[in-house]
Amino acid sequence: MGVAAPGGEVLPGSSPAVPDFPVLPPLTGVGVVAPYDFALDRELWRWCPEDVTLLATRLPVATPFVTIDSMAHVGEIAPVAAATQDVLTVHPQVMAFCCTSGSFVRGREGEHALVAAMLGAGAPAAVTTSGALLEALAHLHVSAVGVATPYVQEVTWALHDFLGTASHVVVSGSELGLDHEIWTLPYHVVAELIRRADHPQAEAIVVSCTNVPTYDLIAPLEAELGKPIITANQVTMWAALREIGLAAVGRGQRLLES
Repeated sequence: MGVAAPGGEVLPGSSPAVPDFPVLPPLTGVGVVAPYDFALDRELWRWCPEDVTLLATRLPVATPFVTIDSMAHVGEIAPVAAATQDVLTVHPQVMAFCCTSGSFVRGREGEHALVAAMLGAGAPAAVTTSGALLEALAHLHVSAVGVATPYVQEVTWALHDFLGTASHVVVSGSELGLDHEIWTLPYHVVAELIRRADHPQAEAIVVSCTNVPTYDLIAPLEAELGKPIITANQVTMWAALREIGLAAVGRGQRLLES
């Protein structure tokens, strides 16, 4: 081998020293199909183990307002299948449809159809936010719930109906009446929304909408209220990672530690 000249450059005929680079682990990908207005990618990442990568795409833009009709548009089968195929280019191990209202607005049949669409497009496994919500409530053996939503009343009622078809009783609730820019909610407003949804008969509080930030609220509010706080982004990541044998990261969150 040659020697390095003064200043560090390698002399002609010499070979540079080869650094001892780390070996990259295999890619464990979670594909995410999100609505066009989804803004909380950073929060989803917080539930991921270090060796998991999120592979996200957006559905086509429509109205900026969250209504029954706009959420039915978000949950249309063809665009979800097409978005799934786009993400499958990089071989995720599971796909997640990351929208609560878009997956409950057509009831349980509509939720099942979204899963079937992702699987039919080639996904090796698939979950939706609303399906994950039901899975989490069953996992925790919860029947009676309080429901906190940012929505207008008609969208909130559609969620109540969806939960009812799975034999969950809504004993209390709170809503903000918002139909746009939900991602701008500060933590103190979300925390008060959750507190107002509590009731002595509620075994858990469900917090709907993947644009509602909740990661740092879950553990302290569970300690304060003495019951599980089940949130949209939490259950989405919990269920998606569970499908591939991994655990979501969230210290002190009852669902994840149950």
